[in-house]
Amino acid sequence: MTGKQKKVLIRICVSAILTVSFCVISISSPYLRFGLFLIPYLIIGYDILRKAALGIFHGEIFDENFLMALATVGAFVLGEYVEGTAVMLFYQVGELFQSYAVGKSRRNITELMDIRPDYANVEREGKVIQTDPDEVPAGTLILVKPGEKVPIDGVVTDGSSSLNTSALTGESLPREVKEGDDVISGCVNMSGVLRIKTTKEFGESTVSKILDLVENSSMKKSRSENFITRFARYYTPFVCFGALALAVLPPLAHIVMGNPANWSVWVTRALTTLVISCPCALVISIPLSFFGGIGGASAKGILVKGSNYLEALSQAKYVVCDKTGTLTKGVFEATHMQPSNGFSAAELLEAAAYAESYSGHPISKSIKSAYLSSDAFSKAGEMDLSVVSDVEEVGGCGVIASVNGKKVAAGNAKLMQKLNVPFEKPKKTGTQVHVTIDGKYAGYILISDVVKPNAKEAVRDLKDAGVRQVIMLTGDSKEVADAVAAELGVDVVKSELLPADKVTEVEKLLETKGPKEKLVFVGDGINDAPVLSRADLGIAMGALGSDAAIEAADIVLMDDDPAKIAAAMKISGKTLRIVHQNIVFALVIKFACLGFGAIGYVSMWWAIFADVGVMILAVLNATRTLKN
Repeated sequence: MTGKQKKVLIRICVSAILTVSFCVISISSPYLRFGLFLIPYLIIGYDILRKAALGIFHGEIFDENFLMALATVGAFVLGEYVEGTAVMLFYQVGELFQSYAVGKSRRNITELMDIRPDYANVEREGKVIQTDPDEVPAGTLILVKPGEKVPIDGVVTDGSSSLNTSALTGESLPREVKEGDDVISGCVNMSGVLRIKTTKEFGESTVSKILDLVENSSMKKSRSENFITRFARYYTPFVCFGALALAVLPPLAHIVMGNPANWSVWVTRALTTLVISCPCALVISIPLSFFGGIGGASAKGILVKGSNYLEALSQAKYVVCDKTGTLTKGVFEATHMQPSNGFSAAELLEAAAYAESYSGHPISKSIKSAYLSSDAFSKAGEMDLSVVSDVEEVGGCGVIASVNGKKVAAGNAKLMQKLNVPFEKPKKTGTQVHVTIDGKYAGYILISDVVKPNAKEAVRDLKDAGVRQVIMLTGDSKEVADAVAAELGVDVVKSELLPADKVTEVEKLLETKGPKEKLVFVGDGINDAPVLSRADLGIAMGALGSDAAIEAADIVLMDDDPAKIAAAMKISGKTLRIVHQNIVFALVIKFACLGFGAIGYVSMWWAIFADVGVMILAVLNATRTLKN
């Protein structure tokens, strides 16, 4: 509890004790009774009266402060000192509770996003100097000790360690880094000392962009929030003029009919309706619900740029996914080896790795990576590239080289046809690398973009969440795309597409979907920026450190887990349910009490419940969005 909240609590306690004491004591003099009750009233309500006066002075009359001031001052004028003080007292109790709930929500988000580094250790002339991260230019060598945050994005130049990325991704599994690896700001160094050469300034680093998005997320309001703002703008003055009419017209009608006016009865009813009409429950609980939903999502590594996007996600019926980097790892791996003609798998892999050793092609790198992690390499200890000579690149086909005096060819079917070597046709899908040794077919290696372990579960969860169709778009061949789609259970697959073709396919879907249905595109955020912008809602996958993803997408998943899409939809659905519950609950109670108050069946005490009680219950309900 903050110092300001503690002061309000003390005022509430003092005012409550004085009010109860004056109720117990028998006070015969009406002037003394007025003076005594005025003390607890001013103790608890002086700030509300001041805000109401300032509102009138600035032309902003119709707000909750004006309603409370008018209702309680009117109660005092009618001699209802206990009711007037109680209304102000309970209103302040509700305000304190609301302040505490909002403060707790903000603290939770601050703790979840406590990733801003306080300093950077800069190495200068053999000395380590603590410097403000904003003052560190790109290309600077910094030192990150165990327990410290990585302050700026960069590349490890020396050392190895484990990094805790939970503040960014929501995952507790540490990430191992070594010399040459990229690291991003906001991670916590858990073990060894790291020397990092910064690649960006702090303002362009991941941590700075994330903090900026979180701070600005509340500026993009949802339709529900905008509705409540417009509703309160017309509702409050309507109720005030209605209360004025209730206080004046019935007594005048009684006078015209020759009956007593009963001014006190009708004015009391009018004041009661003013207390009931205060829209605090809606004005406070709706933004708090979305604020809590965004905070709960950030705890899971889901960064939502605004409550409007969180609301739109609940209407998602079509989810279009890019394949590479979204449903698959985006990293080529040797997934299958089929030796032939008496050669072993180890001989096949070793020959291919040495033949491809001088190539920088992704396929070549994946073969070398497979060899370096194999048992054959662990026995050899290292790759001796001196045994490789006469390397010849055959454009669009593969490579031919001399390895240990043997002529090795590694490439696709076209290369085998050029060499007039019979080869096996693989039964599985993937990029084919056929190998010959001294003109004899040695077998083939399949290179594939591996499906993410939880991609199939993610597709199933999306359908369970109410998504009508999951569509996959890819530039890969039809054979590979169909195999991946069948494995994952994707409804529709479009293959061999250029980036512009993906935009065309998304536009076709946008034309066919219903007006209240949303289309979501999920991509890696680098080469999918045009599609991310064109869809109703863009979600960036694998966005850890990707500037393009953070800029283009409406929602950023801080790791590459496709299961987070369904998790985000679940958070969105829960948040919207709580928002609708609060709107319906508050309006039903208030309009019912307003009706009964106008005909005299609701007293000032019931009015207090209709205002403060409803507000407390709505705020309590709103705080549930933090727990997802």
